[in-house]
Amino acid sequence: MDQNAIPQVIFLDAVGTIFGVKNNVGYIYTKLASKYGVIRDAQIINQYFYQTFKESSPLAFDKIEYETVKKLEYIWWQKIAYQTFAKANALREFTDFEAFFEELYEYFKTDQPWYIYDEVIPCLNQWQKQGIELSIISNFDTRIYAVLESLNLKSYFQTITISSLTGVAKPDRKIFSKALEKHDCSPEKAWYIGDSLKEDYWGAKSIGIKSFWLKRRN
Repeated sequence: MDQNAIPQVIFLDAVGTIFGVKNNVGYIYTKLASKYGVIRDAQIINQYFYQTFKESSPLAFDKIEYETVKKLEYIWWQKIAYQTFAKANALREFTDFEAFFEELYEYFKTDQPWYIYDEVIPCLNQWQKQGIELSIISNFDTRIYAVLESLNLKSYFQTITISSLTGVAKPDRKIFSKALEKHDCSPEKAWYIGDSLKEDYWGAKSIGIKSFWLKRRN
């Protein structure tokens, strides 16, 4: 690679770019729900989950207090799970929905539901050797720190910028701007890689970052 073409920072999305969900979200939801009396088809629940997810407000809170944000994140995801199973007419079948959701929420903190895409580690290692700063910009919540730790990925990234703590979500220009500030980097000296055409490619491009759309087969 031409040394002049090397960026100062490469920003990456998290879910769908660095790591993905094993099987799918519906599979995990139904697997854990079965322990609490609910039996549903995983593919149907997966469809209801993504419908609910798309209908929801952004995972972003204009709060400074870290513990307050963590509580709001929990409530936000609880509503997602509640509406997902409401669409499936399954709420009355739960022996204890609160206990189910608490287990579900904690489960997504671990490495168990996630897998790293094959090309990610070689790419991260190559960019580190080239002296490129690495960072994450994600519409994720504070559990990302635990996930990255459990997947042995945390050491690769100098900064992590997430929507729940920033107060805005991609594709809003402000989240990209805040990430750039952490590196004292101009948009022209940064790259962004993500799997969402709207949130990642066009979001980063709107502020002047060279963006790449990672179009995965699934």
